[in-house]
Amino acid sequence: MIHNQVIPLFQRGNIKKKQKVLHRQSLLNRQKQSRAKLVDHLMPPTAPPQPNMQAIEQTINRKLTVVTGVLSLRIVGSLGFPLLTLLSWPGQVYLALTFIRQAWQEWKSDRVVGVNAIDAIMLSFMPLVGYATSVTVYFGAVIASQKILLRTRNKSRQELVNIFGEAPRHVWIKHEGVEVEIPFEELQVGATIVVHAGETVPADGTIIEGMASIDQQRLTGEAQPVELGPGDSVLAATIVLAGTISIKVTQAGSETIAAQIGTILNQTAEYQSPLEFEGERLANVTAPPMLAASALSLPLFGVAPSLAMLTSSPGYHLRVTAPISLLNFLKLATAQGVLVKDGRALEMLSKIDTVVFDKTGTLTQETPHVSAIYCCEGYLEGEVLRYAAAAEYRQTHPIALAILQTAEAQQLALPAIQDAAYEVGYGIQVALDNQQVRVGSQRFMVFQGITIPSEFESIEAYSHENGASLVYVAVDEHLCGAIEMQPTIRPEAREVVQALRARDIEVAIISGDHQQPTERLAQTLGIDRYFAETLPEQKASLVENLQQAGKTVCFVGDGINDAVALKQADVSISLSGASTIAIDTAEVILMDGHLTQLIPLFDLGRDLAQNMRTNRIESLIPCCLCIGGVYLLGFTISTTMMLNYLLLNVGILNAMLPALRRRVK
Repeated sequence: MIHNQVIPLFQRGNIKKKQKVLHRQSLLNRQKQSRAKLVDHLMPPTAPPQPNMQAIEQTINRKLTVVTGVLSLRIVGSLGFPLLTLLSWPGQVYLALTFIRQAWQEWKSDRVVGVNAIDAIMLSFMPLVGYATSVTVYFGAVIASQKILLRTRNKSRQELVNIFGEAPRHVWIKHEGVEVEIPFEELQVGATIVVHAGETVPADGTIIEGMASIDQQRLTGEAQPVELGPGDSVLAATIVLAGTISIKVTQAGSETIAAQIGTILNQTAEYQSPLEFEGERLANVTAPPMLAASALSLPLFGVAPSLAMLTSSPGYHLRVTAPISLLNFLKLATAQGVLVKDGRALEMLSKIDTVVFDKTGTLTQETPHVSAIYCCEGYLEGEVLRYAAAAEYRQTHPIALAILQTAEAQQLALPAIQDAAYEVGYGIQVALDNQQVRVGSQRFMVFQGITIPSEFESIEAYSHENGASLVYVAVDEHLCGAIEMQPTIRPEAREVVQALRARDIEVAIISGDHQQPTERLAQTLGIDRYFAETLPEQKASLVENLQQAGKTVCFVGDGINDAVALKQADVSISLSGASTIAIDTAEVILMDGHLTQLIPLFDLGRDLAQNMRTNRIESLIPCCLCIGGVYLLGFTISTTMMLNYLLLNVGILNAMLPALRRRVK
């Protein structure tokens, strides 16, 4: 019989609420640790050295100054001051020599006749045949576009890096019980800062006083604010919606998680897009044929038409528009709580036709659920559960949370415990009014001298075969029952799988678990293909086999044993809060720890691919129109230049569309 002394649930506090608070605190701490490990270990791999952006801008400014001077002298000279026209020629020669020097360096280092050679010929010969003003206007417009694009690119990169908001100029700290305002740059670790409603948390730290509702969406993508109080960790760049809190600073300035993620995003933004490489390759590869076509046109159409053909080299526009598109989509991904560590992964998403999920921890949650209760010695299910819940009342590990949630759902009153002893990894022993209650594994029971009835051995084997585990419950020296724990499927998993399949993407499961639980999970989620009883080293081989069969594979995993498969996949995705090695290896991190971000991520990849395709087409159109126009319609140099510049601006507008649409929304 169960002892008489019990304490009603409402007197002991709301179990569910308390355990959720404890679990949330544990989860927030784990998330913070995982984010810290993320930024400590995996910057984007093999980031190439980047050019000095300030030097590039200075070069563009110098060219623009020369062009402006040349045009001014020519315009004034055309009004009856021929001497000024003559004075414009040194500037004209300077521009020509600039591109001649670049073409020579290109040939000297790479033995390539590229687009710089075409520019050098245009600036050298067009002025000699009466198109000095036209070619200067054309290159002035091109150089001005380069300056505008450089500023746009820098602004996009800065907005991407500062996606979490700018740091405040001043912060309030507590000094001898008084709030004092100091410059943000003077904030140090160990200081106590005070943050009020409506303000941004300026540093990572731990709340030591006060309660607040905090919006973490910028950093984690969580739509709902969280309620935090003393002992909880808070991160820089989150916003206090209500309440006032005092925070002891643990990381400030560039050491905060938000700042370090910003560093990752900055390096990611510097990656050259494969399409940008394609633009450079196309421009350089087609330069010799364009020069040859121009030379062949010379005896047929004359000097001016042959030079006009050179104004529309294919691929030039692509080198400008591709990086702008990629930066805008990276910014959109980050705003949705998705950290893309390698921009090439975002481009590759549109080509993915197979998504492989690791089962445990990815498709299932950390906290299991009670699926069955087995009794013996005349005990009832409610009694077994009540003893287990009382013993686990103050524990926060996943199994304890599952037991307590079930007890809460059944509105059980819990016996009061006098003392408890917990052995990590085995079980817990508590005293309940002169009774000793033990809850734990079979090994723990055997160690405690508790006899396991023979029928429970077959139950244990059956549960194990089906992916479940048993938690045994004993009173004094005899077993009273066991609680079966089943993995809990993520609530969003089925919806995500169906959405992927609706996009004609094949979905598969890889699991080290047994055949039956893996098959049952696949059937529940509507997945046709699964691989059960897979060893860690076999996961990468299975991904490789799919790739050899012509599949482009995205692997989603969160465990230590997923690292090699993540590395092997064409695109690798992990979740915030996953194992360190998984978030280190993955190219994309879902910052809120939920699979729901997968679908918007794939949609972004699809939209990026469409935007890039439009860029590619726009880059080829000027070449086709200008060549056809020269041969068939007698286009002049001025006409081809104007057409080429007009279409360049169309391409820039297309590259900026994602950002423009977001601002409209």
